Amino acid sequence: MDTFKFNKDYLLEDEVVLLRPLQENDAQHLMQFALEEPEIWKYSLVPAHGQDGMVNYLKTAIEGRTACREYAFIVFDKRTQQYAGSTRFYDIQLTNKTLQLGYTWYGKKFQGTGLNKHCKFLLLSFAFEQMQMERVEFRADNENERSKAAMLSIGCSIEGLLRSSSFRIDGSRRDSIVLSILKAEWNQSIKETLWNKIVQRDGKY
Repeated sequence: MDTFKFNKDYLLEDEVVLLRPLQENDAQHLMQFALEEPEIWKYSLVPAHGQDGMVNYLKTAIEGRTACREYAFIVFDKRTQQYAGSTRFYDIQLTNKTLQLGYTWYGKKFQGTGLNKHCKFLLLSFAFEQMQMERVEFRADNENERSKAAMLSIGCSIEGLLRSSSFRIDGSRRDSIVLSILKAEWNQSIKETLWNKIVQRDGKY
């Protein structure tokens, strides 16, 4: 593809999920999660609980795109015809061909449904094959077992721990686990393995 452009709207989709650029008016689609599911934000570095929290969350994401640092998506589940959450590329370094993939969250009813693997397959395919990234990094609170398990299940390798790297929303300090996937690993095995997991779960394709 041509050089990645922050001002271009990229759509990523398959039969199950659609990822499109996050917009300010998406508050109408995501506000229910901010008001009704506060547990989603337990480990978030940019909490979006409450009305003001979600408005600030969207504003921060869009400002990140304008500043050419981030590119956030809203997640639409085609099976239920409902918006399910959000995810984003951030710390995008086009010169070094690296980025981080995170700020990923889904409403409770969408967790454990296989939606995340569909999203990650689309995002990683885009990062490595369209954006020509050489490395995709993931980080999470080391106490967030669900997030760590999800990252390991898609083929990430653990690189180490950043001790006391940032504040949690309750004011305590967190250790951040760092994982990654390299382009060579994606091409050699991870892409095929992840796709096979999707097929096995969905029972089709």
